[in-house]
Amino acid sequence: MLVMFVGTDRTQTAVNPAQVTFVSQVSDGTRIRFSEGRSVTVTEPIGAVLDSLNSALRPHE
Repeated sequence: MLVMFVGTDRTQTAVNPAQVTFVSQVSDGTRIRFSEGRSVTVTEPIGAVLDSLNSALRPHE
């Protein structure tokens, strides 16, 4: 399952929550890091990012 966010350049960004290794707050939004040194910065606050990622990883109830 993919989760959609808005990138700092205002483009839509799809993230696979299973590949996320680290999430951190930065001055212009939230940075989501993946394996092999890849990252994307999105405009959503860190709390919203974590909620979205966690919801996507939970089994459907």
